[in-house]
Amino acid sequence: MVVRVAVAGASGYAGGEVLRLLLSHPEVEIGALTGNSNAGQLLGSLQPHLVPLAGRTLEATTPEALAGHDVVFLALPHGQSAAVAARLGDDVLVVDMGADHRLKDPADWDAFYGAPHAGTWPYGLPELPGGRAALEGATRIAVPGCFPTAVSLALYPAYQAQLAEPEAVVVAATGTSGAGKALKPHLLGAEVMGTVTPYGVGGGHRHTPEMVQNLSPLAGERVSVSFTPTLVPMARGILATCSAKARPGTTAESLRAAYEKAYADEPFVHLLPEGRMPSTKSVHGSNAVHVQVVHDESARRIIAVSAIDNLTKGTAGGAVQSMNIALGLPEQLGLSTIGVAP
Repeated sequence: MVVRVAVAGASGYAGGEVLRLLLSHPEVEIGALTGNSNAGQLLGSLQPHLVPLAGRTLEATTPEALAGHDVVFLALPHGQSAAVAARLGDDVLVVDMGADHRLKDPADWDAFYGAPHAGTWPYGLPELPGGRAALEGATRIAVPGCFPTAVSLALYPAYQAQLAEPEAVVVAATGTSGAGKALKPHLLGAEVMGTVTPYGVGGGHRHTPEMVQNLSPLAGERVSVSFTPTLVPMARGILATCSAKARPGTTAESLRAAYEKAYADEPFVHLLPEGRMPSTKSVHGSNAVHVQVVHDESARRIIAVSAIDNLTKGTAGGAVQSMNIALGLPEQLGLSTIGVAP
């Protein structure tokens, strides 16, 4: 089976990462590469690490350029995917790595993005209950945000097992690539080196409603999420420290058992041995998720920590994993759980 793939937004971080993964995918042939603001430029001048594609010229993102492909990845800024997707046929698998089709509640979309809601597509987080079934045979997929991926997989087993109260407090450290490739003064090297800065404090981050959307069905009631992202001086990675009050009767043993059961057969989620904490370096460049969970008995709280690479499992790796499932291919094709160290 040869799958012909186009990537819109190939000059950005997400587009570059999905191309890096697709170059190792044995069933993929890479077709059109587009990027409106960089149309006419060689990909190698913008993504020099993608040596096999360095001589390819970026086209403008048009329906004509994207036509004739089995799969189209949309690595576009939020708010731009819907218009492009609407002009692609139902016979092509469209994988949106932006936010346009993630949220179910139009009010949430309006509150955090301030534009008309484009509708909701099958959600590309296979590890959640029913996630794989929703993706099988799908022709439209919404890839989760990077923070919701890390947080949902850290807390899902606790809520699925009814061990956690329906409120969560999350502090997540992230690298600068999560903000995209466009130049921003506060992301200059001189601004981020040697300092740690919170942002989106007090419920202002756009990924918050997505976390609530993922966790609430597991709890059987609405889960409130207090989310504080923190910018740290690294290029890529997320370390999410998630806390929720434990329900009466929760023990360290019952908590550990819930996580072992949830992730026993997951190819990309690794529950670490007790006493070992996740680190972003361990998952660098991989589609792996490292998870640890601890019962803070004195505070009667559950502490779940996850580490992901925000560009791989948090974006492009999740997209390729979802594509594989939708097309009936082995889920792990083109993806690795092996990080890069030191």
